[in-house]
Amino acid sequence: MPSTLVRRARLLGPHMTTFYREPVHVARGEGVWLWDTEGRQYLDCYNNVPHVGHCHPRVVEAIAKQAATLNTHTRYVHDMILDYGEALVAKFGHDLTSLVMVCSGSEANDVALRMAQAVTGRTGIIGTDNTYHGNTTAVSQLNSSKVPVGGYQDHVRQVPAPDNMEPVGGTHDGQAEAFAKGVEAAITDLEENGHGVSALILCPFFANEGFPTLEKGFLDRAIAAVRKAGGLIIADEVQPGFGRIGSHWWGHDKLGFAPDIVTLGKPMGNGHPVAAVVTRPEILGAFQEAFKYFNTFGGNPVSAAAAMAVLDVIEEEALVENAKDVGAYAVELLRDLAGRHDVMADVRGSGLFFGAELWRDGRPATDLCAAMVDEMRDRGVLLHSVGRYDNTLKVRPPCVFSRANADQLVQVMDEALEAVT
Repeated sequence: MPSTLVRRARLLGPHMTTFYREPVHVARGEGVWLWDTEGRQYLDCYNNVPHVGHCHPRVVEAIAKQAATLNTHTRYVHDMILDYGEALVAKFGHDLTSLVMVCSGSEANDVALRMAQAVTGRTGIIGTDNTYHGNTTAVSQLNSSKVPVGGYQDHVRQVPAPDNMEPVGGTHDGQAEAFAKGVEAAITDLEENGHGVSALILCPFFANEGFPTLEKGFLDRAIAAVRKAGGLIIADEVQPGFGRIGSHWWGHDKLGFAPDIVTLGKPMGNGHPVAAVVTRPEILGAFQEAFKYFNTFGGNPVSAAAAMAVLDVIEEEALVENAKDVGAYAVELLRDLAGRHDVMADVRGSGLFFGAELWRDGRPATDLCAAMVDEMRDRGVLLHSVGRYDNTLKVRPPCVFSRANADQLVQVMDEALEAVT
């Protein structure tokens, strides 16, 4: 491993991200399991990219078969992108019947912002103050973890993100109104500065914000304000989408709002680089008239075949229903565990996206959370942290995660808490 890390730093840069104090040198994966180069097995409770499980044979077969037949860009006409597109948009309501296929969630969000600019003729963008939407120049302006070189551009506004332990406005009952007031203030500011409002972009599960518990209708007033100002609503479904949250296929349906544009990414191809922007036909038309856009690899036959296989497996293996059942079971186990460990201040989640926020002595327990992440890794369970203070244990496994896997997760978490507290 040391020589590998030296090579990695030399080739990929000294700040290339790795998880854990002692990085896991992975060799292979299957289902919810990963193995390192020394043969040690890990329960993967973190990776949402292999949505239907690491190396699912149906997805592997689809990729290999299509790669052996045809792979080219979309200036040639081929049916696979159309077959997949029809199957995908059938999962949406709200007249979202058109799409652009790209290669990553970053690209999808970049395109979505340009769609909003094309339709509205305005440039102002509103996001939250504790979010992440990707790595292009445009979407990096929305990220809260690192300020862009030169600072945030004048057309971007960040509003306070909802939170379970420190709700916006000071109370849970008043949080929706307080969040909306933040959005309304951002709208006024953007209009006074000549930008206007093109879009409010957010993850409808507020995943990077720490996935707070929000009721249906939470965003109604905020969305109404954006629409009144002439802006569009972009739902970044890269993390909650494809049934992970158990109750619905999409996070925006769980919160009960109709987005104008939806962006998809990571889990879409089970590890194959494929992503998409789904929208209404008139919005796509306006975008294509305003921007000359072409993506060489977006929607190529192999990517489309991988994505189609993922859709098929989700349906055939009832993975949305599995996420609902196993997620609810795991959350109850964690709540029982919280009764024995006072540092677990809040347990929350939906489907197979859940976790526990750690506080100690009335303060966010950031260092304890970091120690827990490494202790769990040392005990053969992979998860990570999230939230404004990085004090929330984040569990987001492949959607083939079972009740037995949940039992193992919680047993190891109990042992790890005993060891580090």
